[in-house]
Amino acid sequence: MADPSSYRPTPGQIPDSPGVYKFRDEHRRVIYVGKAKSLRQRLANYFQDLAGLHPRTRSMVTTAASVEWTVVSTEVEALQLEYSWIKEFDPRFNVKYRDDKSYPYLAVTMNEQFPRVQVMRGHKRKGVRYFGPYAHAWAIRDTVDLLLRVFPVRTCSAGVFKNAERTGRPCLLGYIGKCSAPCVERISAEDHRELADEFCDFMAGRTGTYIRRLERQMTDAAEEMEYERAARLRDDIEALKKAMEKNAVVLADATDADLMAVAEDELEAAVQIFHVRGGRVRGQRGWVTDKVEAVTTADLVEHALQQLYGEETGDSVPKEVLVPALPDPVEPVQEWLTERRGSNVSLRIPQRGDKKALMETVQRNAQQTLGLHKTKRASDLTTRSRALEEIAEALDLDSAPLRIECYDISHLQGDDVVASMVVFEDGLQRKSEYRRFQIKGFEGQDDVRSMHEVITRRFKRYLSEKEKTGEWTDGENGLTEDDGRPKRFAYPPQLVVVDGGQPQVAAAHRALDELGIDDIAVCGLAKRLEEVWLPGEDDPVVLPRTSEGLYLLQRVRDEAHRFAITYQRTKRARRFKASPLDDVPGLGETRKQALIKYFGSLKKLRSATIDQICEVPGIGRKTAEAIAVALAKATPAAPAVNTATGEIMEDEEDAALGTTAGSAGEPVSAGASDKRRGQEP
Repeated sequence: MADPSSYRPTPGQIPDSPGVYKFRDEHRRVIYVGKAKSLRQRLANYFQDLAGLHPRTRSMVTTAASVEWTVVSTEVEALQLEYSWIKEFDPRFNVKYRDDKSYPYLAVTMNEQFPRVQVMRGHKRKGVRYFGPYAHAWAIRDTVDLLLRVFPVRTCSAGVFKNAERTGRPCLLGYIGKCSAPCVERISAEDHRELADEFCDFMAGRTGTYIRRLERQMTDAAEEMEYERAARLRDDIEALKKAMEKNAVVLADATDADLMAVAEDELEAAVQIFHVRGGRVRGQRGWVTDKVEAVTTADLVEHALQQLYGEETGDSVPKEVLVPALPDPVEPVQEWLTERRGSNVSLRIPQRGDKKALMETVQRNAQQTLGLHKTKRASDLTTRSRALEEIAEALDLDSAPLRIECYDISHLQGDDVVASMVVFEDGLQRKSEYRRFQIKGFEGQDDVRSMHEVITRRFKRYLSEKEKTGEWTDGENGLTEDDGRPKRFAYPPQLVVVDGGQPQVAAAHRALDELGIDDIAVCGLAKRLEEVWLPGEDDPVVLPRTSEGLYLLQRVRDEAHRFAITYQRTKRARRFKASPLDDVPGLGETRKQALIKYFGSLKKLRSATIDQICEVPGIGRKTAEAIAVALAKATPAAPAVNTATGEIMEDEEDAALGTTAGSAGEPVSAGASDKRRGQEP
């Protein structure tokens, strides 16, 4: 635990101007990023008496070993730089909103020649138009199903589209009129793109134009006695109205706005956002966060605005954002939002009318989200803190282990030996730090030697990176790591957990001793009786079954086991997955996948001519001839046998592709040594 006075800058060093500051720990890792209108006044708040600081702020300043800052000219620049650094460094102590679920969006891939309508999750891609988020994927599919009557845009995958293009026959949607079938040239690329634009306009809220146009067309058809066409247009109008009814009008005058509400207590806060487009609620999402320091509601709103609009531009930022409290000062945030949109954005608190009533609904959703989150044991800050304290007390550690690494060995009868490393920080998974290892040094079922090798390799890398970056010392000469992002293995844990008993713990401890590392604690968790083993101890530490510390260690151990099993299955599947294309000289994985994607299956590829194979991008005539020869030789004359399971595969295609081991329902062991965990070998 560091003394903040040891790295406190003198008052004269800190400029009295806007800027962004970073706190780093002893390993040069950025642990907190903040901005300030006056750096001098803001940083002075961190170096007061520790007893007067918020508990999380006190933990941050005692974990830190240095502070540095960057001066900017305006508060808008400070806001942008703070957001960029938080995204880049992912500081441990910053307010980080966690989605309470992965929200699906309705996406239109306008970056493709033939735009496709589909459900998408995750990061937004360039050139794709998004609508939502929606609460459920089925809600998107219901809406799309209704709109395809009027806007028959392509919805099929690339493989289905290519197959239809090759055969000249559209899919079922093309036959029933819910796809314009650009794959068989029933519509040109230009007309299909125009259709996709109309679909996007309708989803963006410009609905009246299309309803009126269809009504005019229906009237004209009826006057011309084209009753079947008029009936189809009538059904199209009903479909559009039904799709519109799914989102009731909540704000008049086709308002575009986002409404944000915050529910909070002393430890955590929940944020709810309603996306209103064209006066209708088009999407809803929620976040939760731990309070890192004594932040106000206005501060929480500012951080939420950064996360919500930090990567958005244009119409994705609405004209109006309604919030429960305004950031102080509000002008830089409003100016930043205006830059993101490209036109004026109003940031305000609703005072009366429909907007205030809707804000109350959003507030109730935020309160419910916070209540539900409190019931989730693993995400509760108090529970996690208690778990870490119990582990520190049971293992006689100087402080709570903020970073825990767990290792597990997995193999199948001594083959495909692999290891996993998972990382938990502050009691939560940090999946970006997970690592996998291949063990090739020896054969057989020897978890002890495997564990020694993995720990040695991991901490050799740590020592190597530490030597490159230099160990931090007080003074400018020690500041050798400029970006604050240590390499993959440069950040050490406070606690190493191994999946196993005395032998595995002894192997891990011996590996650290051989490398001269004596400041990292080691323990093992044996599956049989859930005993905690320490190096050199004849008796295990037995934690109560109701202990939060034991619960956390079990979660860490189980996650390492899952990660190792997944990797081991993947390696084993690759070993058994044989293909005739493997024998073609110079044919790599990329071109193999291109061939299968183009033809759809090996059976269809086998029946293709050399000229047809040459049509695949990247395949020359010589390679095509070699592919044809390899496939001809591989045609099975007798039933094929799966080398992984010993079963006869009746389908020729299964034999050609090689059914993989580790399929659903197959019992897969992490190694025969699992049943011996905690015992002498």
